[in-house]
Amino acid sequence: MADASMEADGVAPGYHTSVAELVRAGMDRLTAAERKAAHILLANYPVAGLETVAEFAARANVSAPTILRFVGRLGFASYPEFQKELRGELDARHLPPLSKAAGAGEAFNADDFLARFRAAIAENIEETFAHVPPAEFDAVARLLAQPKRRVRVLGGRFSDALARYFSAHLQIVRPDVSHLVGQKENWRDQMLDFGRKDVLVVFDVRRYQPDLEALADHAVSRGAAVVLITDQWLSPIARHARHVLAGRISVPSNWDSGAAILALVEALLAATTDRLADGARERIAMVEKLRGGV
Repeated sequence: MADASMEADGVAPGYHTSVAELVRAGMDRLTAAERKAAHILLANYPVAGLETVAEFAARANVSAPTILRFVGRLGFASYPEFQKELRGELDARHLPPLSKAAGAGEAFNADDFLARFRAAIAENIEETFAHVPPAEFDAVARLLAQPKRRVRVLGGRFSDALARYFSAHLQIVRPDVSHLVGQKENWRDQMLDFGRKDVLVVFDVRRYQPDLEALADHAVSRGAAVVLITDQWLSPIARHARHVLAGRISVPSNWDSGAAILALVEALLAATTDRLADGARERIAMVEKLRGGV
C-alpha cells in the first residue's frame, strides 16, 4: 500500500485504507479518462481491478496507459501491487468470525483489552468521518428530506438492527418510512409498488448477503433510488446504489463493530432532520403530545 500518498491526504499512518476509499478521496484529482476508470472500478468493485490491464481498459473504454496512470495516482508502484491489495480486500470481505480474533491465546487483561478496544472504536469513528465525502453525505440527507418520496429500510443478519434503529428515528421526522421485515419473500411483495419516487436504504456489511443485492437490483429496475450503508470494502450492492456511505468495522475481536456505522447513521439522521426544518419539528411536537396523552 502507498503509505506516503495516504498520509498526504490526511490518513492516519499505519491505518489500512481500502482502494475504494482512495479512489473516492482522490476523484477530484483525476483526469476525465481516469475518472471513467474510477467509476468502472467502483461500480464493479473489486472485480474490474482484478482483470488484466487490457480487460480493465476495455471495460472502461479507455487506453491501457490510462489505467496504469490511474493506478499510479492511487499510490501504487505497479499494477500487480494494486491487484495484490484488491485480493487482500477480497479475502477480508469474507473473513469468518474465527479468523478475526486478535491476541488469541494471550493471558486476558481487562485494562489492556478495554484500552485496545476503545482505541479501535475511536479510530474507526475518526477514519469513517474522515473518508465520507461531504457531497455524498449531503446528497443522501437531501434525498431523505423529500417527504413525497417513500423510504424503505432493510439490513442484513446483524446490520438490520442498525436499519431498524435508523427507520424508527426517521419515521418521527418525516412520513412514509417503513422497515422491511419478515422473510425475503415478503420483501419482494413490498417491492411491487416501487417506482421513481421511492428510496431503498440498505445496510450490508461483510459477509455480504446475495439476497439483499438481488432486492437492491430489483428496486433499481423499478426506478427506485438505492442508498447503501456498508463497510470500507464495499458491499456488491454498491454497483446498484445511487449513493454509498461506508464505515469502519474492524476491532480486536471475533466480531465486527457497528459503532462507527451507528455514528454515521446518527449524523445522517441529524442532517436530515435539519433539512426537514419546520416539518420535522412539527412532527416531533405531535409525537411528544401523543406520548403525553398515553
